[in-house]
Amino acid sequence: MGDVFTPLDLVIFFAALIGAMAVGLIAGRKENTSEDYFLAGRGLPWWGVAGSIFGSNVSANHMVGMMGIGFSIGFAQAHFELGAIAGLMVLCYGFLPVYRKLNLYTLSEYLGRRYDDRSRISYAIIMVIIMAFVQMVPGLYIGARTVCVLLGGDALVVVAEDVEAAAGVEPDEAQAARTKLDVNFNHYAAFVIALAVISASYTIFGGLKAVVWTDVIQSCLLLLAGLGVAIITFRRIGGWGAMMAIDQAPDGADKMSLYLPMDDPDLPWTGAFTGLMAMHCFYWGTNQFIVQRALGARSDSEGRIGIVTAGFLKLLIPFFAIGAGIAAFYLFQRELPDRAIDPDAAFSELVKLVIPVGYGIIGIIAAGLIGAILSSIDSMMNSAATILTMDLYKPYVNPNATDRQLIRFGRLSIVGLVMLAALMAIFILDPNSEKNFFLILVDYQNYLTPGILVTFILGMFWRRATATGSFVAILSGVFFSWLVEWGYNKYVGGYPMLVESFGKELNFFHRVVIVLLLCFVIHIVVSLLTRPDAEKGRLVWTDLGGHAPGTLARSFAMILGSIGVFALLGWVMVSETLSPTVCGVLGMIWTWIAFSPTVLHHKRQRQENGASPIAALLTEDRFWAAILCSLAVFMLYHYR
Repeated sequence: MGDVFTPLDLVIFFAALIGAMAVGLIAGRKENTSEDYFLAGRGLPWWGVAGSIFGSNVSANHMVGMMGIGFSIGFAQAHFELGAIAGLMVLCYGFLPVYRKLNLYTLSEYLGRRYDDRSRISYAIIMVIIMAFVQMVPGLYIGARTVCVLLGGDALVVVAEDVEAAAGVEPDEAQAARTKLDVNFNHYAAFVIALAVISASYTIFGGLKAVVWTDVIQSCLLLLAGLGVAIITFRRIGGWGAMMAIDQAPDGADKMSLYLPMDDPDLPWTGAFTGLMAMHCFYWGTNQFIVQRALGARSDSEGRIGIVTAGFLKLLIPFFAIGAGIAAFYLFQRELPDRAIDPDAAFSELVKLVIPVGYGIIGIIAAGLIGAILSSIDSMMNSAATILTMDLYKPYVNPNATDRQLIRFGRLSIVGLVMLAALMAIFILDPNSEKNFFLILVDYQNYLTPGILVTFILGMFWRRATATGSFVAILSGVFFSWLVEWGYNKYVGGYPMLVESFGKELNFFHRVVIVLLLCFVIHIVVSLLTRPDAEKGRLVWTDLGGHAPGTLARSFAMILGSIGVFALLGWVMVSETLSPTVCGVLGMIWTWIAFSPTVLHHKRQRQENGASPIAALLTEDRFWAAILCSLAVFMLYHYR
């Protein structure tokens, strides 16, 4: 079993894996209705919502991919986690009240009720493609690849990287030959199948309840493994401060900067605050496999608290995944100077380098990694099956289907999806790719999503939005994603100013912004040219949430005002008028000011219902949301 696994590691690994599966099967053993199977009977506690959202999001793509990008690009990848807080707030206080008021199974059901079946089916098809192919397939790929590297032995083959070495020519002493380890295809394929079978087993029989409880366990394993690797890595390199000193030294790689130039091909700072923010709003607010956990909460309050708690867990990732990846970069330079290490292999190579053998620690780490893989894949399976069952099978194939028939079709859907995903992971993806797979994954997904985000936003907050406007916007988003990128890359050579600002090829974050603006224009114009449905126009945030129209206007004014304040603080920081830390503290203060009216209002309501002042504050989710957002804002300035 390789050179790092001991019998103790294997015992711990299999015990954790079998235990999580057993919990899932036991938790989901009484799924008698479709609501039980697809929404866990709408009885999830806040900690179940939090653990499942975090586990569903932080898959092996994050655990391994985030470290790989920290290793190859740097701390700028933290924008994926810090910006996620804004997306969680959009879900928590924008979209979720509407979803829960309508007692939805799927988000496509909302589009069907707000617009018509054209939008509902379009969303269903796009989301199944994303979950089954853009998410599940890479999850199986990166999980199987990482397990192969951890196992070593026959699972890897050593190949020479230099041309001279590959030809059998002895390299001179001045330039030692560099080698790399390639994954054995047969072992890779076997692990893909194993991961698919294991994750499908309890998901098929237990439904969402099984998924949630296993996600909670797997999230704990993931945090234990990730924090353990990070702590040992930082100790090996001398601590976080030592890593910062190495990074900022004259010969350092400057990987701890949060902001990269506008023309950076991977993570330009302008794209991080525009296109990436929009992608966060889609991912957290309109993404079935994330929102489904909140739909299954036992109350609105527990759903919100679960979302906010998941946000606090997200803030750990920049340190134990991305920061550890940067530390690995400098550690490999020092201790493995003759090894060529691909970004997506950084995690497994780091584990083999720094984790002591024989204490069971590697077994815990492997269990955390496999847990991350399973918690993501099982979520995709369940949510994709929910959409196929509730949005396609029930309305169009068997409108009179019983609960038993719905559950059976959902189970068959999972079988079909996981088989297809496993075959694609084996025969389409290269287990020895040298690219940053996480960024490729995000890029592919966002060819499909800009129009969906636009149609949700206008549907939620603009009564005049029409069904035709929605359908045209969804299709236009896919079309313009390809057209805008092709047009920029083909014709931008004649405009040196654009090349200097945004690069020779259009970064996908910038592409998303342009496509979103086009989709907004198209949706608004088509809606104004078509007749609205007054009854459907009532399914908006103000009516369903019981808010006065003025509340929406004040909320948007506060958001725009906050963006202005944060931009001003950013300018002050860049001009070096104030230090990044001082600007971060001022940003935190402003965030508290922005949240304080609603926090105090709901605190007074709780006191009127008999709660003490302290209890009213500590049990108010908006109080914790203010702390969460303040921490994220501080980090955006402190790590400039």
